[in-house]
Amino acid sequence: MAVLALVLAFAAPAAAEDCPAKSRDEVTASIKAAPSCKRAMQIASACSGGATGDVGLTDAVEERCEGDFLARLKASQKRAYQREKDACDRKFSHEEGTMYISFAAFCRAKVAQRYSQRAIKAK
Repeated sequence: MAVLALVLAFAAPAAAEDCPAKSRDEVTASIKAAPSCKRAMQIASACSGGATGDVGLTDAVEERCEGDFLARLKASQKRAYQREKDACDRKFSHEEGTMYISFAAFCRAKVAQRYSQRAIKAK
C-alpha cells in the first residue's frame, strides 16, 4: 500500500501534460533550455518513466535549477544543499527496484527546485 502511494505521488505530475519531446536527448535539451526551474521540473515530470532513465532528466533539472542559486551560496550553504540531496539517496537506499532510483532522483531535483525558488524570492 505504501509503495502504491509513492508511485502515485510521483506519477501524478506526469499526468498533467504530455511529454513535449520524442527522444531522451530532446527532453534533456528542453529541460536545460527551460525558461525557469519550475518549467524544467514540469518537463521532467511529464517525460518520466518511473525508472533509472529518469536520472538523466533530473540531473538536467538540477543543472538548470542550480543556475539560479549555486554560484551565490556560501560554503556552508553549499554543504547544507549537498546534505539535503544526500538525504534523498539515503531515503531510498534500502529499497530495491529501478523506480526507487527514480524516486531518489526526483527528490534531489525537488531539493534543487526549492533552493531555486528561495533564491528567486530573495531577489
